[in-house]
Amino acid sequence: MINRDDLGSWLDGPKIEREDGDWPGRRLGLPETGSHSLAPAWRRLLGLLVDWFMCLAIANLIGSSNPFLAPGIFALEHFLLVSTLGYTVGHRIFGIEVRRLDGHVPGLVKALIRTALVVLVIPALIFNRDNRGLHDLAAGTVILKR
Repeated sequence: MINRDDLGSWLDGPKIEREDGDWPGRRLGLPETGSHSLAPAWRRLLGLLVDWFMCLAIANLIGSSNPFLAPGIFALEHFLLVSTLGYTVGHRIFGIEVRRLDGHVPGLVKALIRTALVVLVIPALIFNRDNRGLHDLAAGTVILKR
């Protein structure tokens, strides 16, 4: 009989067999749990949804029928906030932040790379064994718990 706990949840991210004493982020020098450990997929997804619906509401308030307005506002919000503060509104609400591998705020170039790939969606859905999406790998960033 299959135990429900064995199945986990899609929000937990990919199930990868790990050696004893291994965890996502260990190879990056990050702690297994607590502050500055890798953020779980459910926080990243909910933060993204908050940002998207906020930008969609702003686009609707403007009242334009341009289909690129909401994605454009989303890209602008993501780029400006991640490059300067290291988090978006959704990230802040769910206690996560974007950092370079050295722990600093991403800055303009890394935030631009990351934003372009997040807007394309697919790169953000493909993860490695450290639960980092292609957008984070390309930009040299990680999403951490605050």
